[in-house]
Amino acid sequence: MTAPGPAPPAEGWLSIGQLAQRAGVATSALRFYEAEGLIHGQRSAGKQRRYPRDTLRRVAFIRIAQAVGLGLAEVRAALATLPEQRTPTPADWRHLSLTWQPVLQARIDALVALRDQLGNCIGCGCLSLKTCRLYNPGDAAARWGHGPRYLLGNRAADLTDAREP
Repeated sequence: MTAPGPAPPAEGWLSIGQLAQRAGVATSALRFYEAEGLIHGQRSAGKQRRYPRDTLRRVAFIRIAQAVGLGLAEVRAALATLPEQRTPTPADWRHLSLTWQPVLQARIDALVALRDQLGNCIGCGCLSLKTCRLYNPGDAAARWGHGPRYLLGNRAADLTDAREP
């Protein structure tokens, strides 16, 4: 929510419309970020939202984090590590990006695995989500290789002979 307090000076502050235009986001996104505690502003004497100019960098930080796949909870946790809700500095960004690297690498690895398995997703030939290799990586029919194994003549009964001890 907008912080209570004296009306901000006009100079050095942006209206919600100005901030939205400069940041390239909708005013509704800014209201949402504010409701989520990600950005903070004040009310003018006319009760209009005003934001310090450095909120532009904070919004950019939020948008970049979202663009690389981080959720708002992760963004909120990162911003909470900054003293007094200040805008991230280049040093802060370097530190935070290092902490996100393992999370991002795990997501990259999962996407690469998905991409590599996608062409073989009907390897069992079942055409069913109950036994699909992507949905069920332990699919036993996949041991026979790629392609529609049941349609190629393999039988489910043959699996008892093919199971590993």
